Amino acid sequence: MKAIIYRDNGDSGVLELVDRDLPQPGPGEVQVRIAVSGVNPTDWKTRSGATNPKKFPEVTPHLDGAGVISAVGSGVDPARVGEPVWLFMATAGRPTGTAAEYTVVPASNAVPLPAGAGFDLGASLGVPALTAHRALTVAEDGPARLHPGALDGKVVLAAGGAGAVGHAVIQLARWAGATVISTISGPAKAALATAAGAHHVLNYREGDPVAAIREIAPGGVDIVAEVALGANLALDLAVLRTRGVIATYANDGGKPVQLDVRQNMTLNTRFQFLVLYTVGSAALAAAAADVAAAVADGALPVGEEHGLPLTRFPLDRTADAHRAVESGTVGKVLVDVSAGLPR
Repeated sequence: MKAIIYRDNGDSGVLELVDRDLPQPGPGEVQVRIAVSGVNPTDWKTRSGATNPKKFPEVTPHLDGAGVISAVGSGVDPARVGEPVWLFMATAGRPTGTAAEYTVVPASNAVPLPAGAGFDLGASLGVPALTAHRALTVAEDGPARLHPGALDGKVVLAAGGAGAVGHAVIQLARWAGATVISTISGPAKAALATAAGAHHVLNYREGDPVAAIREIAPGGVDIVAEVALGANLALDLAVLRTRGVIATYANDGGKPVQLDVRQNMTLNTRFQFLVLYTVGSAALAAAAADVAAAVADGALPVGEEHGLPLTRFPLDRTADAHRAVESGTVGKVLVDVSAGLPR
């Protein structure tokens, strides 16, 4: 099979296209023929060594993808062979991700794709959707699971609604019944956040965004899903309701975070810092189940008309895909791996 690998941390030039033997599923595992692989910022950061040093002599990157189960290990229902699935956390503690024609993952990390959900959608879930789910389920007096009505009466602020995680926050929050506000930096991104389903879209560089958000939510925002905590903290605290939560999954721009202790004591602010690698298996399983339900309801479509433009590359240009993500390409970057898989 064809696979992308790297042997050393470094820039995208360390990625190589090679031939490898098919990986065989062990007990409780499934082998998946990959149709589309999804690229996330964490993939290039892991490759570069920015987060952690490489743990295996050779690594095939990418946590997310979609394809068809081609074989199963012992303890897995043989009827799953031929099942279209989306994958999450493929390289968590493992050396073989989805940038290959075949990969092997625990059966629980291969989630059925319902009829009508294509491989592009499946490869766009994973990190963005599970991160969004976590951000929306950590409030002190909010739900631990998402379903229609779970966030009725709540107000969610999705910072950076044109990004992949922000897009998923908007879609999942709206599916669960929240009023969704998104902040963006310009007209093009405003169009994407609106297409994703945000009820209110505000340019944080214009006018008085705090006053505008307070007009929409006089009692304050219940949940902030934050992509740039250092840059946006003052705004977040100015619009947060008492006992609200700021769930942060990134600090784009790298601005240092300084907290006014008394202000946050008075608000009873809850800060939730989150990364999927250490969130725990129970949270991942719950998120995957709820995201699957949202997909079945048609609540998580992708494509520019739904607020998430898709930029794609063939497998032999995976290095270009990594460079696209590193350079801040808006939307979702995909790698086409195996053409013609039935769906």
